[in-house]
Amino acid sequence: MWVGAAFLSAFLLGLYDVAKKRSLSHNAVIPVLLLNTLFSTLLFLPVILDAELGFGLLDGGALDSECGDWGDHMLVALKALITLSSWLCGYYAIKHLPLTIVGPVNAMRPVVVLVGATLLFGERLNMWQWGGVLITILSLYLLSRAGKRESIDFRSNRYVWALFLAMLLGAVSGLYDKYIISGYDLHPLFVQSWFGVYQLAMMTIVALALWLPRRATERFEWRWTIPLITLFVSCADFFYYHALADEDAMIAVVSMIRRSSVIVSFVCGVLLFGERNVRSKVIDLILILIGMVLLAIGSI
Repeated sequence: MWVGAAFLSAFLLGLYDVAKKRSLSHNAVIPVLLLNTLFSTLLFLPVILDAELGFGLLDGGALDSECGDWGDHMLVALKALITLSSWLCGYYAIKHLPLTIVGPVNAMRPVVVLVGATLLFGERLNMWQWGGVLITILSLYLLSRAGKRESIDFRSNRYVWALFLAMLLGAVSGLYDKYIISGYDLHPLFVQSWFGVYQLAMMTIVALALWLPRRATERFEWRWTIPLITLFVSCADFFYYHALADEDAMIAVVSMIRRSSVIVSFVCGVLLFGERNVRSKVIDLILILIGMVLLAIGSI
């Protein structure tokens, strides 16, 4: 059961990238992200109201949450800042770069998390995990060579740097999740619901300061794929947590399956957006997936 939930989460994550690419193509980034923080907040509003006002309608169910004190909210607000910064960089990257490059780079995030866990939490890498790290680094080098064929220089292209910054901040967010949920015993749903509220507040300020004065040149166009971004990522997270809740679930395997979302975004990039240099990128993709498998084996 948990394996099926993990694969469904991966499939939805792939569609999440596709929805972002379609929504951002020749469109203003900031209002698209603002709308998605709004949709996310509205989606979790019943959870917040039930917990804060004590209705008890969701008690004992999958959406049962808890209240937090001022300190808890400050921790979640910091998570919102980190995650929003990652999303801003990622949205600009996915707008200007092919999915067949964005997907594989994003799939490398577990390597960054693993190295970060080693440095911050004193975790040690075994032989399998080191093999996964080295293969992933090799695949990144080969991917940079494939990018040059499309005039995308990994060393000088600002959107590539934005993509790597998004991946790095995403990894920091993952490590921070572990820190606040384990160290401060925060309820995962409390974190997930409230960080959307803080993101909406922050994104509103960003939109007023950076986009509104330039809305004549950075035009926004409504597209039906915009709300699908929130829908796909929220459903993907729901099935991910559902998989982890199973007593028989293996966290390393679930995480590895979740990263296979890159296959969905890669295939859609080729079929829907007509992206090029597929053959060389497929080799890079296969190497990344091998690296993820080795990381999973090393974590079992």
